[in-house]
Amino acid sequence: MYHIDIVGMRKRRNLKIVIAIIIVSIILALCSIGYIIHNRKVAMLASTNIVVEDTDNIIAEEQKNTHENIDTNNKEEEIKEEKVENNDNSSDKNNKGDDSNKDESQESNTDPVVSEEKNKNKEFIDKINNIYNGEEGKRVFLTFDDGPSESVTPKILDILDKYDIKATFFVLGCNAKSHPDIVKRAYDSGHYIANHGYSHKYSKIYKNTSTVLEEYNKTEDAIRVAIGNPEYSSNLFRFPGGAYGGPYEKIKKKARKELNKQGIAYLDWSALTYDAEGADTKEEILCNLKETMNGWNNVVILMHDAPDKEITYKTLEDVIKYLEKNGYDFKNIYDLI
Repeated sequence: MYHIDIVGMRKRRNLKIVIAIIIVSIILALCSIGYIIHNRKVAMLASTNIVVEDTDNIIAEEQKNTHENIDTNNKEEEIKEEKVENNDNSSDKNNKGDDSNKDESQESNTDPVVSEEKNKNKEFIDKINNIYNGEEGKRVFLTFDDGPSESVTPKILDILDKYDIKATFFVLGCNAKSHPDIVKRAYDSGHYIANHGYSHKYSKIYKNTSTVLEEYNKTEDAIRVAIGNPEYSSNLFRFPGGAYGGPYEKIKKKARKELNKQGIAYLDWSALTYDAEGADTKEEILCNLKETMNGWNNVVILMHDAPDKEITYKTLEDVIKYLEKNGYDFKNIYDLI
């Protein structure tokens, strides 16, 4: 019995050892598998990070190149514009050189009437440009935009006749065509008829430089028909909205140069009553006028004679009396010619 128990115990011990070895082997195998899987995950993550980094670098590089291309394109556009301007200037200089040579060689054949007209236009532009530098004392130019209209312009003309004052009317071509008799009356009364474009639609008139000139010429034609004088030229333009600034400044700038090149002056204003901005009482009109005049000796006042500007003629006598009281002489563009 004792021998049998020893043998049994040995067998059980050996069995336990075998089981332990198996368990350890299984654990080691599992650890090895886990280690292999872990290494593979690390490798995959590393490669993923590399791809991500590479992708980020590629995107960043593309963005950089895109910005560089945009900047390059902008610079190229600027360079192109400069080259065009320089070429134009060079061409102008060459043309001027050629023209001067031609003028010298053909001086005896130059039309004296054309030369005289060009000189007059240049002098007129200079006088308009220096309208605020007069040294004749206090002087004021009353100017009216956007007319003529049946409801307002005749009443303004009545008041001006009453005080024997000559003004300047910047007429719209469409309105001159609709009311030629009113334009004729103003012209015959000694008022200066100037040009304010045909439509007063900014998107139309400021489409490009050519459209500004087209509206000017179309309005000149309407004025000539209205006053019955086919030879009349106002040579004076007032840009709708003013000659400077705004979203159309780039086109205005080119148009200003082109107008002057063609012997046409342009004139804005130095004071206004805000009759087109909502001022609707005599007190507001006079207050606005005083504030914008700033006590200057040479003043160009902007008012309007459009159909809805009844406030203008209703307060015009008060404006005139205020200016007279403060020692201003009333002038119009004819006084500069």
